Amino acid sequence: MTRPLALFVYERLLPGGALVNRLQDLGYRVQSLGDPATLVEQAEREKPLLVLADLEPRREQVCAAIAGLRQNRATAHVPVIALAAGSNPASHEAARAAGATLVVNDSAILVHLNQLLDQALQVE
Repeated sequence: MTRPLALFVYERLLPGGALVNRLQDLGYRVQSLGDPATLVEQAEREKPLLVLADLEPRREQVCAAIAGLRQNRATAHVPVIALAAGSNPASHEAARAAGATLVVNDSAILVHLNQLLDQALQVE
């Protein structure tokens, strides 16, 4: 059986590296992307179950990539969990406006990852 794929756009080692390890422990294959500009192309080709996107330090580029996912018929359905610094409400709002399924404080994601995955993957 093939493990589900999660694409993860991030540059910061914390929480990025720890989140990759946790996702792998939960049975996901994780493909890391350093350049948000490649997200739509990768998602269209790889057909992930989920996308995680760290908004720091390139919020504008990451939000543009999330919006690109939503505008592409082949990727519009893919849930996106965006990680934002808790002290930056502008990042939270920008990610929601771009089409993120959930926006989570980066300090809380590891603690609540299972519940967040369940919530993001619910079929509406």
